[in-house]
Amino acid sequence: MTLPPIDDWWSELSPDARQSVLDSDSHRLDETVREEIREITGAVVGMVEQLSAEDLAYARAHTGSKD
Repeated sequence: MTLPPIDDWWSELSPDARQSVLDSDSHRLDETVREEIREITGAVVGMVEQLSAEDLAYARAHTGSKD
């Protein structure tokens, strides 16, 4: 199980899931976010998967993006 590239799923996450990622004190994704990523990409994201610093920078830079 690996985390798909963030640009494959970030723009499709719900606003609540995006906020959860941005507000988290951890680089790990909560269950709701992992489930949304699975629905979007078909990839099973494990509990130990975590965002890199680059992923978080991407998320912050594309917070309003829904394209």
